[in-house]
Amino acid sequence: MKKLLVLAAAIGLCASVSAQSEELGRVISSSPITQPVNRQQQVCNGQQGGYAAPKSGAGAIMGAIAGAAIGNSIGKGTGRALATGVGMMGGAMVGDQIEGQGQPQQQCSVQTITEYQVVGYMVRYEYNGKQYSGQFASDPGQYVRLQVVPMNGR
Repeated sequence: MKKLLVLAAAIGLCASVSAQSEELGRVISSSPITQPVNRQQQVCNGQQGGYAAPKSGAGAIMGAIAGAAIGNSIGKGTGRALATGVGMMGGAMVGDQIEGQGQPQQQCSVQTITEYQVVGYMVRYEYNGKQYSGQFASDPGQYVRLQVVPMNGR
């Protein structure tokens, strides 16, 4: 008797599986469902900003030497010593100022950027003269595959 009951259940299972059929529904519309996702990104502006490097004095020394050479070549006679001294002082000030400017550096910061990621699709489709809608993991295209299972008593 037990063997007959198991066999009847197995036949009923096969009958219900074979009663299913695969049909196609025509897609009317498909809209992506998005979700915000935050991520960190380094953003730099186009402006160059300077920073003050510690001065070594080399700029003032080089400027003084160059200024003294120029002043010495300009002056004549007793004015040569005065021109050399003025050139040395002016060159030292200019050289010190140039050294103090430092290297240009771009201004950057880390910002949170919000992007929208597609997490599924809300699909409206037509099957057997009626319209249905559902959420799908991917865009189904022109047709949606449907598993149609007949229901008894309805």
